[in-house]
Order: sequence, then structure tokens, then C-alpha cells
Amino acid sequence: MEKNITVRLTARLFAEEKCFGPGVARLLEAVDELHSLRSAAQSMNMAYSKAWAIVHGAEQGFGCKMLHSTIGGAVLTDEARQIMDAYGEYCRRLNEYGQTLFGELFGFCAKGE
Repeated sequence: MEKNITVRLTARLFAEEKCFGPGVARLLEAVDELHSLRSAAQSMNMAYSKAWAIVHGAEQGFGCKMLHSTIGGAVLTDEARQIMDAYGEYCRRLNEYGQTLFGELFGFCAKGE
């Protein structure tokens, strides 16, 4: 039996509700690149109000600010950068372990991995 089955793992962090995941990370990366929440939201085809709600949810979950407002834009706080770095490393390690475990348990149906 040879099938092309793969695994893709994602991590979502929860306080009382979901507060961080791949979408929040992408939004904050876009803010970091574009120096504006509005521009970041636009680049992701997202309403500004939704982007603001996502950032607010992350701030509530972690209990710290994610963005500093600047004249005409926004920049990430040190706490946001620390969270993003930790999340990125967590996901990297999770995927590394997940691929190994997948190979051990589902190697009979993984092709070319």
C-alpha cells in the first residue's frame, strides 16, 4: 500500500479563548514589514476592524501590548517579538517531532517524505 499521505501541524495558543496562531503570526509579520496595521490588514485582504480585533485578542491573552502606535503606523513591541520568536521556534520543533513521529507511525503510507 503506497499512498501520498503527509502531515501538516499547526499550533494555536489559548488563554480563555484562542489568542495566537498562524494567522496572528502572519498579521504581526506583515505589520513588522509594512509598519502599519491598516496596511498589513489590506495586504491580507482583511478588514482593519478584524485585524484590530485579532491583535486585541492576542493582547488580552498574553496580557501585554503587541503594537506601539507611531505617527502614521505601528511597530511591534519587544513582547510581541519575543512571543513571535518563541511561537516560531515552538512550531519548528513541533513540526520536526511531528514529521519524525508521522514517519514512525505512518511510514507505510508516506511516499517521498
